[in-house]
Amino acid sequence: MRFHDLHHGDRPLLLPNAWDFASGAALVKAGFPAIGTTSLGVAAAAGKADATGDTRDETVALASVLSRLPVPVTVDIENGFSTRIGEVAELVTDLASFGIAGINLEDGRADQTLTPLDHQTTLISAVKRAAPQVFLNARTDTFWLGDPDRDETLRRARAYTEAGADGVFVPGIMDDADIRAVLDATNVPLNVLHLPGKTEFDRMARLGVHRISTGSLLFREALQTAVTTALGVTGQNAGHPTPTYEDIQDLIGG
Repeated sequence: MRFHDLHHGDRPLLLPNAWDFASGAALVKAGFPAIGTTSLGVAAAAGKADATGDTRDETVALASVLSRLPVPVTVDIENGFSTRIGEVAELVTDLASFGIAGINLEDGRADQTLTPLDHQTTLISAVKRAAPQVFLNARTDTFWLGDPDRDETLRRARAYTEAGADGVFVPGIMDDADIRAVLDATNVPLNVLHLPGKTEFDRMARLGVHRISTGSLLFREALQTAVTTALGVTGQNAGHPTPTYEDIQDLIGG
């Protein structure tokens, strides 16, 4: 239960997201008590677009090697890489057999819509029955896709908690009132995505947020550093900001 306990400390759990074994090992060496994976980084490293449901094999392979690390590992499995509930439950059972401590399971779909609520709650319940020891972080994309929708966020957060989710993840949420509303609506840890200049760590801590993920930020910063360093060998300056999520998708051809 060590990973569960990390969500109930005096400060939010800062969860950095790795994309290969080396990045994961470096983050552990730096002292982070747990690490996650970034679906964008995993997909882009394989030459694939993110959020298309096409990186199941790469995700499982990475989880297998990351399980060697001496800290809890949680894996982003997007929407489970399948519309079949049994296949998603089997995937999580396999991850649990490696020793993976947690998963992110999202309700956003490749067509930029949300999975119907009844399907998602049934999926969450099935996964928890299959692998009760795995921390299921139920991600809802109500703030990530289109206009933020607090009412739908609260409806889904409550439903996912009732279905057995161990935590709720709302990427894109940043305002105090919205965050407090989600915290008041459930009795499980709330995870937010770090958005530079918008989700300051100390403010999130004061609000009572339990976990802050870096998402694809570290991967995107690493790419920018690699380009800047290479150009710097000849005295050139990259002259470009850190690539955005959309920039990476375009780079890969997604």
